[in-house]
Amino acid sequence: MDLNLDAPHSMGTTIIGVTYNGGVVLGADSRTSTGMYVANRASDKITQLTDNVYVCRSGSAADSQVVSDYVRYFLHQHTIQLGQPATVKVSANLIRMLAYNNKNMLQTGLIVGGWDKYEGGKIYGIPLGGTVVEQPFAIGGSGSSYLYGFFDQAWKEDMTKEEAEALVVKAVSLAIARDGASGGVVRTVIINSEGVTRNFYPGDKLQLWHEELEPQNSLLDILNAAGPEPMAM
Repeated sequence: MDLNLDAPHSMGTTIIGVTYNGGVVLGADSRTSTGMYVANRASDKITQLTDNVYVCRSGSAADSQVVSDYVRYFLHQHTIQLGQPATVKVSANLIRMLAYNNKNMLQTGLIVGGWDKYEGGKIYGIPLGGTVVEQPFAIGGSGSSYLYGFFDQAWKEDMTKEEAEALVVKAVSLAIARDGASGGVVRTVIINSEGVTRNFYPGDKLQLWHEELEPQNSLLDILNAAGPEPMAM
């Protein structure tokens, strides 16, 4: 077996941001993979930038973490100078500037979401290359390939907070079912005028989709399970 350790590793994830009537909901899976190896099965891909702005990270974990750290530092200085929290648009544009100026070195796609008193809940997608696009919903990572048609059908304007979070959890669970690089648990962050709420959905509590196996405690449970009855000839 030829193992080329210098070959580029495929990095996958599923990240989602959705606006609703009054705020935004961010969601992500928790699997950090390095090729076929799961480096971390319970990572947190939704990172706080300020009290009212969070970012979903995909692509290179190292690149997305260092961008988040830089932006958090600059936004802290910005808040001190202005005497008030930074807006979602300012946060997104700061990430856009860093991503564009370093586009030849960074391999990360980000979704910025938050709430401010000027524009309410906003979602900005910042893909590879440093473009910034305001969207009613944004999806990213390897799992997003399986979700575009689903969101075209399921997303609607003026959703309630409960509807938006249910949509995000359902979408991430669908991506986990189809995308081998997405998995683990589902984490959500709800941001509105009342503050921030974090929720956690364990993998064994997610809805199972077509041909998915029931969660097992051990590989032996799967091997010892009764197989299908042989077909009568």
